[in-house]
Amino acid sequence: MVFADPGEALARARALLDAEPSPLDASVAHQVIGIWQRDFGDLRLALHHLRRARECAARADSADREADVLATLGVALVHAGRTREGLAAFERGVARGAGHTRARVLYRRAYVWWVLGHHREALEDVRRAVPVLRQADDVIWTARALTLRATVHLALGSVERAEADFTAAEALWETTGQEHDKADAVESRGLAAFRSGDVPAALRLLDEAEERYARLGTPTFMLNIRRCEVLMAAGLAPEALAEADAAIGRLDGLGGQSTRKAELLLAAARAARPAGDPHTAIARAALAVRLFAGQRRTWWETHARLVLIEARHAAGRGSGRLVADAAAVAAKLASFGSPAAPEASLLAGRIALDLGWTADAERHLAVAARSRRSGPPLARMTGWAAQALRAQAAGSARGVLEACRRGLDVLDDHRMTLGASELRARATEQGAELAALAQRASLVSGGPRRLLVWSERWRATVLSTPPTRPPADPELLSGMTAFREIASRAEAARMEGRPVPALEREQRRLEREIRSRTLHIRGEAPGSGDRFDVGRLLERLGDEVLLVELAVLDGRVQVLLCGRGRVRRFEAGLLAEAETEAEHVQAGLRRLAHPGAEARLPVVEAAGRRLEELLLGPAAAQLGGGPVVIVPPGRLHRVPWALLPSLRERVLSVSPSAGSWLRARETAPPPEGCHVLVRGPGLATGGAEVPELAARYGCATVLEEDGARVPRVLEELDGAALAHIAAHGTFRADSPLFSSLRMADGPIVVHDFERLARSPYRIILSCCDTARLASVGADELLGLVTALLPLGTAGVVVCSAPVNDAAVVPLMLALHKGLDAGLSLAEALRDARASLPGDALHQATGWAFSAFGAA
Repeated sequence: MVFADPGEALARARALLDAEPSPLDASVAHQVIGIWQRDFGDLRLALHHLRRARECAARADSADREADVLATLGVALVHAGRTREGLAAFERGVARGAGHTRARVLYRRAYVWWVLGHHREALEDVRRAVPVLRQADDVIWTARALTLRATVHLALGSVERAEADFTAAEALWETTGQEHDKADAVESRGLAAFRSGDVPAALRLLDEAEERYARLGTPTFMLNIRRCEVLMAAGLAPEALAEADAAIGRLDGLGGQSTRKAELLLAAARAARPAGDPHTAIARAALAVRLFAGQRRTWWETHARLVLIEARHAAGRGSGRLVADAAAVAAKLASFGSPAAPEASLLAGRIALDLGWTADAERHLAVAARSRRSGPPLARMTGWAAQALRAQAAGSARGVLEACRRGLDVLDDHRMTLGASELRARATEQGAELAALAQRASLVSGGPRRLLVWSERWRATVLSTPPTRPPADPELLSGMTAFREIASRAEAARMEGRPVPALEREQRRLEREIRSRTLHIRGEAPGSGDRFDVGRLLERLGDEVLLVELAVLDGRVQVLLCGRGRVRRFEAGLLAEAETEAEHVQAGLRRLAHPGAEARLPVVEAAGRRLEELLLGPAAAQLGGGPVVIVPPGRLHRVPWALLPSLRERVLSVSPSAGSWLRARETAPPPEGCHVLVRGPGLATGGAEVPELAARYGCATVLEEDGARVPRVLEELDGAALAHIAAHGTFRADSPLFSSLRMADGPIVVHDFERLARSPYRIILSCCDTARLASVGADELLGLVTALLPLGTAGVVVCSAPVNDAAVVPLMLALHKGLDAGLSLAEALRDARASLPGDALHQATGWAFSAFGAA
C-alpha cells in the first residue's frame, strides 16, 4: 500500500504498532514507515525504523522477512551515502532470501546498482529477477523490474529497448491499484520521449506525472531532475536552475536522500552554465563531485566532473591540466558506454584549440565527431560542432561551412518538432556556435553574399514558419478566460493603490498553467520553412530599395548593404558600445515624452549621430536617397532608427531578418478584409484618434468600451485588412508571451494572437512600448510583433519607447491620411513625422515609432 496510497499506509502502520503486534507484524509496520520516510521524508528516521524492522524479523525467526527488510535497508543506506554498508546489507539479503523473496531482493539491488551508475550489474540482477517474479505471477514487482530495466537502457542510450520495457510495464500497472508506481511509469515515459527527441511530449508526460504525485502528496525529486534535463534541451536553462535549486531546498528541509541531493546539484550545475552563471555552475558541480565520490558513485562522479570542467572553461580557466582532465573524463565515460562521452571529447578538443595545441585538438575532436552520424539530435549536433572545429583548425573554410550546414539541419529538424514558438526560439541557442563558425568562415573566404546567407541562416528562424496552432483545448481556453479575469482584477487593485497578493499569486499560477499547456504542443512537420535566396531578395529590392543587414562577428558590427543587384560589406563599431548608446537614447526619449524637457533634444540627437557611426559606419554614406530596410541583430531591436541622421528623412522600415521582409513583401492582402478600430480602457486621451478614424473610414468595425472584449476583438481581427489598436501595452521581460494589450475584460496576450487563423494584413499599435521584444536563443525575438509576422501580418507600426499620449494623436491621424492615399506604412509614417510640429515633444514622438515589415 505504501506506493498505492502512501498516507493511508503510514497511518495503518502506526496504528498497527500502537496495538502491540507480533514481531512479524511489527517488522512489516516498521518497514512500511521506513520506506515512507526513505522516499518521502527524513532519511535518519527511515534508517531507525528499518533497523527496528530487521530486529523484529530476526525475533520472528523469518529468513524471508529479514531478507526483505535488508533489501529495503540497503537502498536507504545507499541513498544516505553509506554505499559500502548498503551493499553489505544486500549481500546478506541475497544470502538469507530464497526463491520469490530473493528475486525481490535482486530487483532492489539492481535499483541500487543503477543509482550508483553500475549499469551492467543492474541489468544482470534484473535478468535474474524477472523470470522468477513472472513465474510467481507477481505483477507489481515484475512491472517494477521492467521499469527499472527500461531506465537503465535509457542511461545507456538504448531508447528502443527502453520503450519496449516501458510499454510492457505500463500494461501491467493498469491491472493494479499502485498509483505511485503508475505515476512513476508516466514519468518514465516522459524520460523516454525526451531521449527519443520529443520535447513537447516529455514536458506533457512529466507534468501529468507531477499531477499524479501531487494527488498522493508525495515529493517529486527524481521528476525535478528529469524535468531540468528536458528544460535544458528546450533552451530554458534559467528555469531548470530555479527548479533544481528549489528542489534542493525542499530536500534539505525534509532531511532527505543524500543521493538525490547530489543528483539535483548536478542538474543545477548543468543549468547554471548556459544560464550565464559559470561560477554557480562551478560551485554546484564541485559539491556534486564530492558527494558522488563519498557515495562511491563513479559513473555519476564522472558526469559531474565533465560539468565542472565545462564550467571552468566557460569561466576562462583554460589550461593544459584542463585538457588532460577532459580527456580522462571522456575516456571514462566511453568505458561506461555513456552518451555524454562525445561531449567530453569535444570539450577537450575545444580547450586544446584555445591553447594552440592543434595535434591534441585534432585527436580529441576526431573522437567527438564520430557521434554526428547517429543518436539523438543534440548528440549529432555535438559531432558536427567537432567536425566544424576540425575543419577550422585545418584551414578548410569549405569543410567548416559543410559541417555547420549539416549540424544546423539537424537542429532545424529538432526545432520543428516543437510547436510552441517560445521553445523554437530558445532551442536555437544550441546552434549559436555553428552559426558563428560559419559566419567567420564566410567572412574570410566567401565574400559579402555568402556572409549574408549565413547571417540569415540562424536569424529570426522562428518567423520562417507559423507556430503550430494551439489545440481547441477546453482547459486551455478556460484557463485563458480565468487568467484575464484575475489579471484585470489584480491590475485594478494596483491602480487603486491596494494590491492584493492573493490575486497576484493566482495570476502567476494561471500563467504557469497556460504556458505549461502551450509548451506541450508538438510541431506539425519536420523542415525549416523557406530557405533564404539572395537572388530573390535582390530581385525584390530592385534598384530603389536598399536593405541593410547588421551581422555581428566577434563583437563587431558588419554592415551588409543589399540592393541594385549586389551585396557590399562595411565594418562598423562594437556592438557593446552601440547597446550602451541605445540605452542612452531610450532614456532621452523617455524624458522628452514630458513637456519641459526640450533641453534634452540636442543630447538625444548627438546620441543618434554616435549610434549611426557605430551601427552603419561608412555604409551611411552609401545609402542614396531611396527607401531603406534595416535588419538589426536581436540585441538592437529597440533602437529608434528614425533618429539616425541618414535615416531621418527617408522611407524606413525594420525587419527581424531579410527573409522575414521578403515574406512580408510577397504576402498578398486579403481580398475583402475590413478595417477594425479598437479602443481599450484607461487611456489618457481616451484613444482620441479612434472616433476621427471611424468617421474617415465609414464602414470600419469599431470596438470600444464593453465591446472591446478579448473574444470579440480576436474574432474581428482574424483576417482584417487593417487593424488600429489604441490600448495600454505591457511588456513582460520575465515572460514575453504574456506581453499584452489591455482590453475591457482584461489583457489580450501573445498566446491569444497565436490562435488567429490569419492576423490582420496591417496593424497599427498606437500605445507605448509595443515594439519591445525579448532577445532569446541565438538571435530570436519574442513579443507582440514577432507573434504577428508569421501569421499573415505584412506590416506593423509600433512604438519602441514611452511617448506622450496627446502627441500620438496627430501622428496617428496623419499616418492614416497617408494610408488612405495609397501609401505603405513606412511611406505614411515618414510623411506623418514630417507633418508634426517641430517642437521636441512631437519630434521625439515621431522617432519612437517604427514600421516593421513591408506592407
